[in-house]
Amino acid sequence: MANQTLQQARKNKSDEFYTQLPDIEAELKHYKEHFRGKTVLCNCDDPRVSNFFHYFSYNFEFLGLKKLITTCYKSQERDLFSQNNSERAIYLEYTGNKTGGRVPVAEEIGIKHLKGDGDFRSPECIELLKQADIVVTNPPFSLFREYVAQLIEYNKKFIILGNQNAITYKDIFKLISENKIWLGRSLSYIAFQVPSYYQEKSTRYWQDGNGQKWRSMGNVCWFTNLDIAKRHEELILYKQ
Repeated sequence: MANQTLQQARKNKSDEFYTQLPDIEAELKHYKEHFRGKTVLCNCDDPRVSNFFHYFSYNFEFLGLKKLITTCYKSQERDLFSQNNSERAIYLEYTGNKTGGRVPVAEEIGIKHLKGDGDFRSPECIELLKQADIVVTNPPFSLFREYVAQLIEYNKKFIILGNQNAITYKDIFKLISENKIWLGRSLSYIAFQVPSYYQEKSTRYWQDGNGQKWRSMGNVCWFTNLDIAKRHEELILYKQ
């Protein structure tokens, strides 16, 4: 029975954690110099509801971006938690506001349909990955190893969220020891929006006054291979 429960848990992975804008802003402000003239890809984000898309589209000119690409896993509904049940996935390309303002104009956002389901491992999504200079997103935690392996395979710069326990994964720790990946600036109790069907398992789940469910995780951190000032801070040793 225990094994059956475990297999069911693996089958029904709880991967729908939606990152809040303040958490994105708090981390990405440390990478401003890396974005100028670059194409950014958010390949686990529905652009109509993603705060990653919101951040980059509203800061497109400020960061000096070349292009913003976002893809989502067949989620056509405006509901943030549509459970990927629509027939077609989309991707979006944005190259900035041409009217002189800083607010994205809907007519300037090119929405296109994908042939497949929008999985980041699909051939058409890999082609979009090849166009990108930097990948920024919150990938499914259950696929973290596979996601990072793909980024390394295609030699991409990235800033992604992950569970701190990933440091102990054999393949991730190898990358850290080889100085190919390191932790970002922030490590905090980030609060994520989660779907209404999520079952409360601990005090880290709660529901706000509007009925929206939330989950906080004390072991979430950013992983990156972009250089930041934190990496060069001297560690003061006081014991032997």
